[in-house]
Amino acid sequence: MARTFMKGSEAVAEAAVRAGCRFFAGYPITPQNEVPEYFSRRLPEVGGVFVQGESEVASINMVYGAASTGVRSMTSSSSPGIALKSEGISYCAAARIPIVYTNFARGGPGVGSIQPAQMDYFEATKAAGNGGFQMIVLAPSTVQEAVDLTVKAFELADRDRNPVHILADGVIATMMEPVELPDMMPEEKVKEIRESKRKWACVGHELDYKNRAWIEPGHWLTSKQQECNEEAAAMYEEWKKKDVMVEEYMVSDADIVLTAYGISGRIAKSAVELLRKKGIKAGLIRPITLNPFPVEAFEKLDYSKVKAILDVEMSIPAQYATDVEAVVRRRCPVEKCLCSGGNIMSREAVIDAVMKIAGQEA
Repeated sequence: MARTFMKGSEAVAEAAVRAGCRFFAGYPITPQNEVPEYFSRRLPEVGGVFVQGESEVASINMVYGAASTGVRSMTSSSSPGIALKSEGISYCAAARIPIVYTNFARGGPGVGSIQPAQMDYFEATKAAGNGGFQMIVLAPSTVQEAVDLTVKAFELADRDRNPVHILADGVIATMMEPVELPDMMPEEKVKEIRESKRKWACVGHELDYKNRAWIEPGHWLTSKQQECNEEAAAMYEEWKKKDVMVEEYMVSDADIVLTAYGISGRIAKSAVELLRKKGIKAGLIRPITLNPFPVEAFEKLDYSKVKAILDVEMSIPAQYATDVEAVVRRRCPVEKCLCSGGNIMSREAVIDAVMKIAGQEA
């Protein structure tokens, strides 16, 4: 398969189209403006529909409606825009509607800054909306991984009839890298996927009133909200058994383990390679799924040998560290290397933090 040089935001949009996405609604916000811009040109070429909503709230509800008819549908935004979409996302979760959405995160809270950040971890993994629902949350560290995970996201959304969240950041959105794009899904397959959803989707036939019960949030017409919540909770538990994705790099003999996700994970990995050359036995645990969390990767560490775990993230206060600390359970110190306010993590800062733990000068 030929490689092509693409910006991350545009590569994600193209991957979605090739994965059968035929509806996108969104609203401009930096640093992901190229996503709707790309869809506005590309979707009409394949018989799809692009809508620039009058707001983020309008856009997510358009996606809710389109996905309710069985069409693979997507939206994207950045931090404060995602916050505005949270109610619509929770409606999709309650109604078990398969959608995919990407957050190319920026600094916050509030409007914050337009520079990259990783300050939406809690929002993505703990409270993406009201009601305690969960989603599979995917965190790419390269443009290629963003492409691959976009395709995966649509498959997972349809499998579970549940929203899937791709949590990236402004670095992934704006950087350009060589990527291999997936093959274009044949239109016959696109139609087949939509047809497979007839048993629950509203597709304009005489059973639509009956089907409406399945796409209303909480299944109000069936009066079985607790039963629906129990089914969803069981699905979340199944994710822990079959859907965890994690990169474990040089951890087998490591006595200092770095852990980071997304672009910070990529920076931390390069730091590990340089630290090894300095004689420091460093390793890396990089979650690819933030939810379900890679608990086992931390459980199998030899805590009699590991001096410390270093959390590397672009968030102050730390957020991802909370889950790390919960899994480590004080079996070793969890140190932190943090930046925020639109500052991109420095590899030198990571190396300095590790050297300090090791008791050496950088």
